[in-house]
Formats: sequence, structure tokens, C-alpha cells
Amino acid sequence: MEVYRKILQRYWGHDTFRPLQEEIIQSVAEGKDTLALMPTGGGKSITFQVPVMAHEGICIVVTPLIALMKDQVANLVKRGIKAMAVYSGLTVREIDVALDNCIYGDYKFLYVSPERLGTELFRARVAKMPVNLIVVDEAHCISQWGYDFRPSYLQISRLRELLPGIPVLALTATATPDVVDDIQEKLHFGEKNVLKKSFERENLRYIVKNTEDKTKQMLKVIRGVGGQGIVYVRNRKKTVEIADFLAKNNVAAEAYHAGMKMELRNEKQKDWSKSKTDVIVATNAFGMGIDKPDVRFVIHMDLPDSIESYFQEAGRAGRDGKVAFAVLLYNDSDKISMDRRIQVNFPSIEYVKRVYHALGSYLRVPYGGGKENVYDFNLLDFASTYKFHPLTTYSSLKILQRAGYIELTDEVNNPSRIFFITGRDELYRFQVENASFDSFIKLLLRSYSGVFSGFVPIDEEFLARKASVSRDVVYQYLKTLSRQKIIQYIPAKKTPLIVFTTERMDEGSLFISTSDYTERKKRFEKRAYYMLQYAKDSYRCRSRTLLAYFGETGAKACGTCDVCNNRNDLNLSKYEVDVIEEKIRETVKHGKVLLDELVDLLDYPPEKSLKVIRWLIDHERLVCENGNIVKYVER
Repeated sequence: MEVYRKILQRYWGHDTFRPLQEEIIQSVAEGKDTLALMPTGGGKSITFQVPVMAHEGICIVVTPLIALMKDQVANLVKRGIKAMAVYSGLTVREIDVALDNCIYGDYKFLYVSPERLGTELFRARVAKMPVNLIVVDEAHCISQWGYDFRPSYLQISRLRELLPGIPVLALTATATPDVVDDIQEKLHFGEKNVLKKSFERENLRYIVKNTEDKTKQMLKVIRGVGGQGIVYVRNRKKTVEIADFLAKNNVAAEAYHAGMKMELRNEKQKDWSKSKTDVIVATNAFGMGIDKPDVRFVIHMDLPDSIESYFQEAGRAGRDGKVAFAVLLYNDSDKISMDRRIQVNFPSIEYVKRVYHALGSYLRVPYGGGKENVYDFNLLDFASTYKFHPLTTYSSLKILQRAGYIELTDEVNNPSRIFFITGRDELYRFQVENASFDSFIKLLLRSYSGVFSGFVPIDEEFLARKASVSRDVVYQYLKTLSRQKIIQYIPAKKTPLIVFTTERMDEGSLFISTSDYTERKKRFEKRAYYMLQYAKDSYRCRSRTLLAYFGETGAKACGTCDVCNNRNDLNLSKYEVDVIEEKIRETVKHGKVLLDELVDLLDYPPEKSLKVIRWLIDHERLVCENGNIVKYVER
């Protein structure tokens, strides 16, 4: 492992690995297919970036999160490591050049979105690459049992056919036992190999507050805990309302949601990361790729859709190992909201087909055409044009994605790019013959490197300041150079994208399996039920509940969540409470027991036994009728 530690020190500045990182690196180095389960913020990227740097060849990283892949590529490039990203939103020419560079340009990492894997262009080029490892990030997306299944992930098994003998490292932060097995099966593991770090977060205090006035309770938590944190809400309007409420109460807060311009979102995230803002009030669009260790609290104003989502979002608190709080605010209206959400998330199949037909018309995709084509897409304009409800429309598009007909990306922020397509000799002649362009071309070459080998991001505002001209003048220069075939210039664009993964079909040929649709709805309802039970349960340790959901049974009570704190009020040790409760359960399961008799049968000091019995009755764990203890309620 010494060679890996030297690489870690050289490129990342760390002397030692975190727990489990070494075991994963060793497994990868031995050429084993590996599934690594590490909680959010556990340092997953190091487990493949370090071993790849120690060996010849390139690593292919499959991830659905375009913003995250771009951040990782940027971070690697800053460290002097050659990395590339290929995703929907790039032109065919850009992808072509990028893949050529990965074959001939000594690149170490190629990040690719899953919908690109099945294209003929990618498959033809990847077979020529010196690939040494395939990494599957967010690996739960390949599982039909997972909460975010994506059909495009199934292309990874075909990638393995093109690259026989190349090991796979699958990474995820959240996976139930069923999903763990399914991931390994779908990725064609040679043999099962799961390396897992416990999901337990000992420094994280899980709290559920049943309150009618969530806003007041939120403010109380923020003032009580102090420091910086995140408040999650369900919709964009509430981000603004709650941020305004906090600002009026002297809390430095900002709203954040996907409807804001990318520049504004980046500015808000940057201010929060640098502690200029205390609280970000956000939809779940905020969080992926955040590497802020000192988040002291994460507050959920509404129930997430699943334990998986909640665990990931709550896990953004306390990554520095210091005490932090994950607070869920709950009341009876959340059950009604959850039921309504289920209806919105699962519109009728007929409605989904209407959306698909309208989508083809909206994007002007001919029947039998469109396969692998990428289209800019404005959800609100589309819904307004065809009189669809935006949320139900979004859900319909997601159902079409799960059925394998389209891919819908989040907003892709692509800066302007240039690529010099003429040789240096021809460029020199052009500069001599077109003196008015000479200084501008020199400015481009001084400002950006690598412009002869691939597309390079540029900033027109920066160039305008350097040249002391307006942005429009810079734009006209770039357009003219492009028309003269000196450069290829692609202006900046920010938009969500739709990818047609099959040819457009007529409505009658579109098939969405009723049984599959029904099964997915049942799974969604089941996950929602577990989330609801977590919020309602005032008896079982929060940490034990979460760990059991992910297959970690037999964990000890944390002693710090709201439930454990209530038990602590009994002035008994955790051990005493657990032992007395277990004896009560064993005694009551044989039939009705008089309350007085039960105390005698327990063989513990009566005052201690009565405390536990009363606590169990108060929390509806023991059912008492006419002085008889008649039932112990399992949870």
C-alpha cells in the first residue's frame, strides 16, 4: 500500500486513508469486481482515483450527475491529472475529439453519463482505449429494486462485454440488502464481493419533532444549535418564503432551487460554503457534490420520499466528525401530503402516453427518428403549451425514462468552448493576411492552453476585459473566426436536455408494462410507508431504525436521538431498559398477565420495572385492558 499512500500524499495532500478506503483500493488493485458501500462524505472518489494513478491506462467512470462529473474533472485537472467528461449536451464533434484524446492523449479518467454508453460512437472508440478499471458511481441506479432505477445503467453490462477482464468498482452511499445483491447480478460480478462501512453516524443526532408550527420550531432549532446548516423543503416557493422569514428573524439565509439561473445558484452555494451565509433553504436540487465538513444541522420541513433520500440528505451534516443534528419536522398533514405525492408521481399510463406524443410534437421529432438525438427542453414551456400540470408532466417523463424511451437531464451548464481546427502554419498565414485579428488570436492563445488538441472552455467577459472591448465585439470576433474555419466556437448554453434513447414511436406502439408500473408504484408506496413510520415512531431508537432499514441488525441504541433521550428520562441505563423490556416481551407473549403479577415475574426492583412498563404503555408498546397487560406490540 506504500505506493498508494505516496500518490495520496502527492496529489491530495493526505498522509493516511480513511476507514475502508485501503480495503477497497486493495480489492481493486487485485483485479476483483467490488461493490463498496460508503456513507455520504465517506471519500468514495479516492478509492478509484488513487489506484488508477498507480497503473497504466484509463479509468471509465459512469455517473448520472453531470454537475458532479464536471466538478470532479475540474478538481482532477487542478491537481495536474488529465481527465475528460462526455455527456449529453456536448456536440458530436466535441465528443469525437474527447474520445480521440482518451485513446491517444494519455488521459487517466473519462467520466461518462450512462446514456452515452449505448451510442455507436462511444462503443467504437472505447474498444481502442487502454482501460484499466470501470467505475459505476450511484450504483443503486442499476437495480430494479432501487429508489432511482435508470435503464441506461443496464448498458454497463454491454460495456463489460467490450472490455473483457476489466474489473468493476461499484459505489453507492445507500443500498438495502436486496439492492446490494441486484447490483452485483446486473454488473455480472465474477463473485460476490461487498466492502461495507457501517452506515452508523455516531456524531449525528437524529431528532423528530411532531409540531403544528414547523416554522417556529425550525427557528428554535437553528438558534439553539447555531452554526451553518441546510433547511430542505419540497417546492421552490417555500424556499423563498422560509428564507425571507429567517432573514426577518436575523438569520443570514438564502433560498436555492433549480429554477434559479446557474450563476446565481453558484454564487449562493459559494457564499454558504465560505460561511458568508448561515442557512441555505433548498429543494433537493441542493446537495450533490457538497464538500462542506462543518454543517451543524440539516432540517427537513417535509417528509422525503424515502429513507434512502432522507439518509443521504441528513448525512450532509457533521462530516467533520463533530456533533451535528438531523431534524425532521412532522405533523399529521404530512400523511395527506404523502398520499397526494403518490398520485402526482404515478399518473395514469394513458396520461403518460399523451405526454410522450406531445413531447415528440414539441421537439419536432419525426416518427421513426430521433434515436440518440439530444434536445434542449423547457419543462414549464412544454407543460404550458399542452395544458399539462408541471409536476405530473415531470413524473410522466420519469416514467418514460424508466421505461427506456428517453433520458431527462437536469439543467446542464455548458460554458462557451473553442477548438483551433487549423494548423499552426495556416494560422500564422491567416494572422499575417488579417492583421485586425492578430492581437485577438494572440490573446486567445495566451489565455487558454490546449486549444489545438480539444475543446477548451472560455469566458467572453474575461476576454472582453483583457481586450478593452465589449462582450459583443468578442462574440463577433469568435463568430468570424468560426466562419473562416480557424476555430470551432460553441456559445454557452444552459438548459435541461431530453435524449431520445429509441426512435420516436406512435402512441399505439408505445408500451409501458402495466405490471411493471404497478410494481414500481407499490415499491414507492412501501418506501413512503417506511419514511412515515420513521417519523411517527416515538419508541425505537432513530439510528437503530435507519441501520435496520439498510440491513444492519442488532445495532445498539445510540443514546442521543429524541427517542433515546426520552428513555434516558427514566434514570435507568440503556442496558437495564433493554433487559427489562426483553423480559416483559417474553412474559407477555404467553398470554394475559395482571399488572401486579408482571412486576413480580420480572425479578427486578419493582420501581425500575414499573418505570419501564409505564413507559411502554405510554408509547403504545404494551396494550393494557382492565388491569391486564394483554399484548406486546412489535415494531
